[in-house]
Amino acid sequence: MPVKQEIGIVISNKMEKTIVVKIENRYSHPIYSKTLAKTKKYLAHDELETCNIGDQVLVEECRPLSKRKRWKLIKVISKSSLIS
Repeated sequence: MPVKQEIGIVISNKMEKTIVVKIENRYSHPIYSKTLAKTKKYLAHDELETCNIGDQVLVEECRPLSKRKRWKLIKVISKSSLIS
C-alpha cells in the first residue's frame, strides 16, 4: 500500500516538535465548472523543530503519534521570507 504524501504550508509552529500544516485541494465543481479550493489542517511531527511559519513542506502519513497527530515532516521544500 503506497504511503500518502502531501505538500503544504506551515501555519503554526508554537507547539513543541509539532507543526500545523495547511493543505489545499483544488477541484472543479461538477455542475458549474468553477474551480473551488478546500483547505485541511493537519498536525505534523517536526522532530528537529526546523520549520517556521510560511515554509512549504512535504509531509507523510504515519502511525498515530498522539490524539490528532498522524503526519510527519519529510523535508522543507522552500523556506519562507517571513522572519519569525
